[in-house]
Amino acid sequence: MSKRLAAPWSRGAWAAATLTIALVASPAHAGRPCEEGKPTTQQLTAGLELAARTARQLDASGAQVVLLARAGQDLSKYGLRWSHLGLAYKDESANGGQGAWRVVHKLNACGTDRADLFRQGLGEFFNDRPFRYEAAFVPLTREAQAQVLPLLRDNTAVARMHTPRYSMVAYAFNTRYQQSNQWVLETLAMALEPRNQSRSRAQGWLRDEGYRPSVLHIDTFTRLGARLTRANVEFDDHPTGDRFAGRIATVTVDSMFDWVVRTQRGGPVQTVRQGG
Repeated sequence: MSKRLAAPWSRGAWAAATLTIALVASPAHAGRPCEEGKPTTQQLTAGLELAARTARQLDASGAQVVLLARAGQDLSKYGLRWSHLGLAYKDESANGGQGAWRVVHKLNACGTDRADLFRQGLGEFFNDRPFRYEAAFVPLTREAQAQVLPLLRDNTAVARMHTPRYSMVAYAFNTRYQQSNQWVLETLAMALEPRNQSRSRAQGWLRDEGYRPSVLHIDTFTRLGARLTRANVEFDDHPTGDRFAGRIATVTVDSMFDWVVRTQRGGPVQTVRQGG
């Protein structure tokens, strides 16, 4: 069962972080459809099949903690393959002691500027009507896994870096807002370096450690349309010069995968494909 790490939630009212401003033209879809309505049998089957394939590959990896991505939206126009990221871990006590994979991730309440943290099984994580029924994961190093796993088991600790105020294009080095992939990155930074007990400290450490956000090129017309029509899109946390030039630096799955592999904190990237 899906579990909000604070209070009960309404199914269908939450959306995964995505980074495409094309959503202005299609406001009903944000990784998880915002409109009420049940997925089709075909969608449910595809999501469960992807969950089963992912579980098999995760088990085969021998890892206990991975960065797990899904393709909720088509972000190819920005040169990106994946839209949404969670921290997945093996709960050895689940399923009668046989173990089961859980995902902790951040979801935005559709039509609002707020988000919250959730703990889900793989079936729920992938039954989100994604653009593409594929997944990718990066196993963390054994040392990093040992640092992250205790946080994921502790609802209070895992929420330490969480900021409810949400923008899907939040600036990577500002604390005014926070998008879903940014929460994963900052939580990982806190686990890897215990002195990172605040978002600003974590962001400074990430910059020093060579993290480079993705820079999306978004023109003025698109930015204005997004700002006027969607509560979960803000640009005022970005540096003025970059904002006026349409250079929006934000945390993406692809940039996180690149950083973790490049700094040898995990990897390589493994893909779970349809029919695999």
